[in-house]
Amino acid sequence: MISKQKQTSLIKTEAKRLGFLSCGISKAEFLEEEAPRLEKWLANEMQGKMSYMENHFDKRLDPTILVPDSKSVISLIFNYYPEKTQIKDTYKISKYAYGIDYHIVIKNKLKLFLEFIQQEIGEVHGRVFVDSAPVLDKVWAAKSGLGWIGKHSNLLTKQFGSFYFIAEIIIDLELEYDFPVTDHCGTCTACIDACPTEAIVDPYKVDGSKCISYFTIELKNEIPANVQGQFDDWMFGCDICQDVCPWNRYSKSHNEPLFNPKPELLSMSKKDWDEITEDVFKKVFYKSAVKRTKFSGLKRNIEFLQNE
Repeated sequence: MISKQKQTSLIKTEAKRLGFLSCGISKAEFLEEEAPRLEKWLANEMQGKMSYMENHFDKRLDPTILVPDSKSVISLIFNYYPEKTQIKDTYKISKYAYGIDYHIVIKNKLKLFLEFIQQEIGEVHGRVFVDSAPVLDKVWAAKSGLGWIGKHSNLLTKQFGSFYFIAEIIIDLELEYDFPVTDHCGTCTACIDACPTEAIVDPYKVDGSKCISYFTIELKNEIPANVQGQFDDWMFGCDICQDVCPWNRYSKSHNEPLFNPKPELLSMSKKDWDEITEDVFKKVFYKSAVKRTKFSGLKRNIEFLQNE
C-alpha cells in the first residue's frame, strides 16, 4: 500500500506533467463559512437571471453530497494568458475564449488525470469538474493554498496573477492537505476603481447582475439601456478587473496550442465585426466558448456597442 504522502506526491507530480500550473488538495467537507455568504448573495439577487446559481445549494457547499464518500478535493489551475492579443480599437472578447473551449480541453486532461490516479493508486472513485457543476471552485482553490480570492473575486497568485482556469477532481481518497495562503491585495483598489459598471460593490463582493460578462454572455434578453456607454467595447466577457490588477504583471503566456486563437480573430477590426456573417462566426469560433452566446447573441452585443 502506497503511503498517503507518496500518493499526494504522485498526484502533484502528474498535475505538473499534464501542464497544470499548480495543484493543491483540501479535505472534502461542508463549507461552513461560505454558506451564509452564498445565501446572502442569492437573497440580494446578485445572480441576476442566472437562475442555475439558485439550484443545488447544498451540493455547492458540501462535496460529499455531490460525490458520495468523497474525502479530498484536488484543485488545479491552468494558464490561458495569450502571447498575442486583439488589435487596438476593436470589439473585444475575454482572453479565456480565444481558443478551443476550455471545458473540452481541460476536461480531457482531468479524465487522463483520474485514470492515472486509478492506475497508480488503485480503486479510487471520483468525478472531474471544470466550471460546469455546482462547485465553488475559487473557494476550494483558496482553501487548497493555490492563491487567495482578490477584491475582484478572482483567485490570485503572486507567481501567475489570475489569468487561469480552475478545475477540480473530487475523490474518495484521503490525502495530505494543504493550507490557505495569506491575502496580498493590501490597500489596492485598482479593480474596484476600474470597473465601468461598478459591479464590484464592495471589496471581495461582485454583483453578478452588473458585470459586463453577465450582460454579454449570460443575459439572454435585451441589454438594458441604463448601461449604454459603459462596456468599453467588450462584446464577449470582460477582462478589465484582471487587466488592471498589479499581480497580473507577472502573467506569462501559456503553452497550450489548443488555446491559440485563429489569426483572423486577432486582426478583425470593428468594421469586420460589424459585417460578420454566420459562416465567419462558425469559422473564427470553431469549438470556442464564444459559441455559448450564439451568432445572434454576439450580433446583439455588437449592435449594442455600435450605439455607445
